[in-house]
Amino acid sequence: MFTSVLMIEKPLTAEDVDFVTTLHGEERISFVVLLQPRGDQADVLLRAIDDVAMGELKEAVREGEEPEGSEAREPAEIGLEYSLRALRQAGAEAVGQVVEDHPLDKLKTVVDDAGADEVIVLTAPHYVEEFFHRDWASRARHKVGVPVLKLFAHSE
Repeated sequence: MFTSVLMIEKPLTAEDVDFVTTLHGEERISFVVLLQPRGDQADVLLRAIDDVAMGELKEAVREGEEPEGSEAREPAEIGLEYSLRALRQAGAEAVGQVVEDHPLDKLKTVVDDAGADEVIVLTAPHYVEEFFHRDWASRARHKVGVPVLKLFAHSE
């Protein structure tokens, strides 16, 4: 069985589930999902810049309205359960957890413990972080010792 660690920042859409569960053809796949809830207020500016760069001005204005930090924990847990259920319904094995502190350290531990074959980072575009190679995928490539695939999540 092929094992992928799937890093996400929001619940998977039906398109995301279909995409990640069919990446390896008919091979059975197991996922360990790590969902990081929205960060603290320091991340608001970067997310707003990303929204503006994508032409989503209304989203940029609403960035401050979303739960942040500890207030984001409960929505993240609900989103994780939804995502795990969707992956299982698609025929994959799936376990996961919400990761709040040091997500890349946790990623390294999970990759090692699960004997993962790859890491899939499935996020919205983050232009500022990507430009400076500070996004999850860029940093994970130097840390985990397995291939890291970066994919863009579908939006509703």
